[in-house]
Amino acid sequence: MASEPAEVDDCPRLRRWTRLEYERLVELGFFEGEHLELLDGVLAVREPQGSRHNAATRRVARVLQRRLGDEWQVDVQFAIALDDDSEPQPDVAVVPYDPRMYVDGHPSQPRLVVEVAESSYRIDHRYKSSLYARAGVPEYWIVDVVRDRVEVHRAPEPWSEAAVGWRYGSVVTLARSATVTPLVAPGVTIAVADLLP
Repeated sequence: MASEPAEVDDCPRLRRWTRLEYERLVELGFFEGEHLELLDGVLAVREPQGSRHNAATRRVARVLQRRLGDEWQVDVQFAIALDDDSEPQPDVAVVPYDPRMYVDGHPSQPRLVVEVAESSYRIDHRYKSSLYARAGVPEYWIVDVVRDRVEVHRAPEPWSEAAVGWRYGSVVTLARSATVTPLVAPGVTIAVADLLP
């Protein structure tokens, strides 16, 4: 005999974490050896990274650092204190340069976040884009190494149908032959081909 489907009331309650609770557990070594990030109060396992993913991450970081100069700090897979409930580790983040290198806390206002999508496109496109938009990140790129393109997300806005209630109002998909100008550097033009492996 088949069992009845679970009612919503039968589902277990989830314990959501704040960013400060998560950081304290990290300091205590609770997650030693784990590949986790805090996304909207939930501990998420980070996707494994293939060689194409890593190659693209290196390329993006190198190109951005060279083109944006010393005014900006380009971080690779470092934590961002996005909001009270989220501390993602984006593949690349452009944050204001800090001579103390954020000793007293993670950067909290990235100007550009880049995720490299090899097996994580759906999460990067649907879920992480909504988180970054909610936090007011002005620009978010997805470097899609499977489809050989870059998506440029801009203009965060509330939208009830998005994963966490926000989305980017402008999403442009750029082919390898195109160029992109980051909002943080209006005079800089970057070839999309330079961002792709």
